[in-house]
Amino acid sequence: MSDHQFSDEQRAGLYRAIHERRDVRSQFLPDPIAPEVLARLLKAAHHAPSVGFMQPWDFVLINSVEVKRAVKALYEAANAEAAGNYSDERAAQYRRLKLEGIVDSPINLCITCDRQRGGPHVLGRNTMLDTDLFSTCLAVQNLWLAARAEGIGVGWVSIVDPAQLAKVLELPEQVYPLAYLCLGYVSEFLPKPELEIAGWRSRLPLEQLLHGNTWSGHVNDDALMAAIRDA
Repeated sequence: MSDHQFSDEQRAGLYRAIHERRDVRSQFLPDPIAPEVLARLLKAAHHAPSVGFMQPWDFVLINSVEVKRAVKALYEAANAEAAGNYSDERAAQYRRLKLEGIVDSPINLCITCDRQRGGPHVLGRNTMLDTDLFSTCLAVQNLWLAARAEGIGVGWVSIVDPAQLAKVLELPEQVYPLAYLCLGYVSEFLPKPELEIAGWRSRLPLEQLLHGNTWSGHVNDDALMAAIRDA
C-alpha cells in the first residue's frame, strides 16, 4: 500500500484506458472535436516525461482538406510499395486491411521531434542519442490514452515516407515527423486490436517475454507468474 496511490475507481479508469486503447482506421465519425477537449489532449501530450526535460515535441494540427489529400497520396504510394513485401494469401489479406483514416477523420495531428531541442548537450542524452525520439513517443502515448478516456479514436499512419511528409508539412530541417495521427469520435471501439480481429497477428503471452536478471535467466517468482496468468 502507498499513501500516494489512486482510488480504486481512478485506477480502474487508467487501466481501462490502457487496455481499451485502439488504433482506429475505419470507425471515424464526422463530428468535430470541441476546442476544450482537444486542448486537454494536447496538454496531456505536453505533460509527457522527456529525457533532460528537453520536451522535443511540437504539434501540427491539420484540418485542411488539401493537406490531408496530399498526405493520403503519400500514404497510397508507400502502401503500394509495402504490399510488395507479401505474397499469395498474405498479400491479399494486406490489401483488404484499411490502414488509415486521413480524410475520414476531422482532425489530423503530426507530433514532431525537434532533434536540436535543448542544444548540443542535453542531460541524459550523451550515450543514447535517440532519447529525443523516445521522449516524443511518450507524448504520443499520453495523448492516445487521454483520447480514449474522452471517447476519441486515434489512428497512427506510419505507412508514409517521413522525408516527403516533412516537405508537405513544411517542417524545418531538424524537425522529424515522428507520428502522423488521425483523431475523431468513432462509431465503436473494437473489443480487440483490429489486426488481431483480422487474423494478422495475435498478442504475445506476457509470461513468454519475461527474463530474470539476464536474457537467458528465468523469473523465479511463482506468485508473480501466477498473478500474470490470472490477470
